[in-house]
Amino acid sequence: MLTEYMGRYGFHVSSVHRGDTGLKAAIEKPFALVLLDVMLPGLDGFEVLRRIRATSAISVLLLTARGEDVDRIVGLEIGADDYLSKPFNPRELLARVRAILRRTIGAGVKQEPTLLRAEGLELNLAARSVLQDGKKIELTDVEFALLEALMRSPGKVVSREDISENVLGRKFHPFDRSLDMHVSRLRRKLSIKGAPEDMVKTIRGVGYQLAVNSNPPVATDQAKD
Repeated sequence: MLTEYMGRYGFHVSSVHRGDTGLKAAIEKPFALVLLDVMLPGLDGFEVLRRIRATSAISVLLLTARGEDVDRIVGLEIGADDYLSKPFNPRELLARVRAILRRTIGAGVKQEPTLLRAEGLELNLAARSVLQDGKKIELTDVEFALLEALMRSPGKVVSREDISENVLGRKFHPFDRSLDMHVSRLRRKLSIKGAPEDMVKTIRGVGYQLAVNSNPPVATDQAKD
């Protein structure tokens, strides 16, 4: 059903009905996005996601049958970019997919600045890479977009509403825990030895902030760097 529906809107879809064979396809083939059901034979969706994240940062939209908070939280903790509970409206799925692809594919055509720097972090928009004190940090597409939003306004509070719309592609809902989970994963990845654990600060009731010292961060054009 989803293959036929997405095909109507110009998407080329490959369907695999087992977790083990789906994992192989997701890793070996150049897909732009993975729609991953939790309930799968062979390997369940959570285990497939764990193994994908061990080798790939491809965008993953998780489909859960139960609609329970624990499934969504576990999926986001493992590294899903977004989730949708079944049953769902196909139009909402289409909107979520388009939002993810706008973020991931559109980022590759952004112009200046191509580099953002702050607090030992270097985010390269063209290469879609992040270095922390010279060491590469592996981020999912959502985590990359989240860090970009914070690094564009270092030291300033970025509202949850702005982040939800610009990073997740939807309006902020106070009961949606996905943004909190993405921030938590990003915070852990940036907490390397010698770095403060609260590099990404939560400003209760307002939003999030990239903590910086008194030295101003730098945005540069890579070609001139």
